[in-house]
Amino acid sequence: MSAAAFDAIVVGAGQAGPSLAARLAGAGRKVAIVERKHFGGTCVNTGCMPTKALVASARAAHVARHAAHWGVTIPGEVGVDMPAVRGRARKVTMDARHGLESWLGGTDGVTIYRGHAMFTGPHEIAVGAERLTAPNIFLNVGGRAVVPDLPGVNDAPHLDNVSVLDLQEVPRHLVVVGGSYIGLEFAQMHRRFGAQVTIVEKSGRLIAREDPEVSDAIAEILKGEGIELRLNAECISFAPHAEGVAVGVDCKAGAPQVVGSHVLLATGRRPNTDDLGLDVAGIETDARGYIKVDDELRASAEGVWALGDCNGRGAFTHTAYNDYEIVAANLLDGDRRRVSDRISTYALFIDPPLGRCGMTEAQARAEGRSIRVGTRPMTRVGRAVEKGETQGFMKVVVDADTDAILGGAILGVEGDEAIHSVLDVMATGRPYTTLQRTVHIHPTVAELIPTVLGELKP
Repeated sequence: MSAAAFDAIVVGAGQAGPSLAARLAGAGRKVAIVERKHFGGTCVNTGCMPTKALVASARAAHVARHAAHWGVTIPGEVGVDMPAVRGRARKVTMDARHGLESWLGGTDGVTIYRGHAMFTGPHEIAVGAERLTAPNIFLNVGGRAVVPDLPGVNDAPHLDNVSVLDLQEVPRHLVVVGGSYIGLEFAQMHRRFGAQVTIVEKSGRLIAREDPEVSDAIAEILKGEGIELRLNAECISFAPHAEGVAVGVDCKAGAPQVVGSHVLLATGRRPNTDDLGLDVAGIETDARGYIKVDDELRASAEGVWALGDCNGRGAFTHTAYNDYEIVAANLLDGDRRRVSDRISTYALFIDPPLGRCGMTEAQARAEGRSIRVGTRPMTRVGRAVEKGETQGFMKVVVDADTDAILGGAILGVEGDEAIHSVLDVMATGRPYTTLQRTVHIHPTVAELIPTVLGELKP
């Protein structure tokens, strides 16, 4: 059977793939897009959209239980209807998924193929019995949860970031293995739904990539809500138990194990690159399976690009979409854009959230930079005081020699939005004084960023 010829093949309909397919088609290219599961990728189906919908429901329950803090009386006990909570989150996902599929299916020049794609040659892909060929192939295949190689992990039931979304009841006791972004969001969420929650983390602090004071503040926020932390867990193991799963925690201090009704593994992710036949096309990967790409996201094989989670150059929806923008700009606009030009930025969506951009203080010091640092507790931010949500702090790191902003962190109410003031000035390459001298709206969280910059210290 002869192969169907296209100008471009896009494998994967996550955050980068559909936009790139539509843009290429709009430029007159004949495009095939292949998806083996759900349109929208991780973000729409198992990541941002459903989890943030669940976070919103959990916050509503939390605020209702503590309404008296704001002088509001709610008679009776606040309950959580998990099937309704799950149904709301699923509707958010399904609306987005169907909208994306309908839009792409109605785009002239785009042909949708459903099934698993595998390379059968440098420029040929098989999708079931179909054969597709194109001079340009774009891989947007995403990633999946890692199951850690720990004793007993295959002998005891456990959840991952996908299966945990299907829970129809509040766990009696959820044990979260992994103290980073995904694990912390699910931990707080389920605690607010009413579960007992324990976080088990191998290192000595949560989200170890952040500065220690950020980790410490987040730990205090979670402990303040009744979440137990078992850090320095050097002997993690799993075993079936009459009450669920026994998780071995520590060989030296504290109870040696925690028994949970449910266990969530949140120990990292891996790229979906091991079943694509990449070797047939001469596409190189690193030791962890990520496709090696250059600064414009070209893979080692001619005419192949890798975008999103599978290239190891970012693990977020916003970086995947920016990958699409970089590739489209270089291919279609004659505008050279590079991955190395973007500034690292992300958020931890616990409540209150952490917004981050650029370097941490520890990273700046590790590079030997002379720095100045400004901080301010949220107890001294009017908007936070007025909302009655004063946990956390603001922090900005500045290069003492050049006055360039190196990075920022806002852990506190609206921190995930306010951090963009710092990020945007960093992107312009302007000195910190540009932001310091900018008048912001009162009362907001962002209005205190210039004040923080006016109080920089060595």
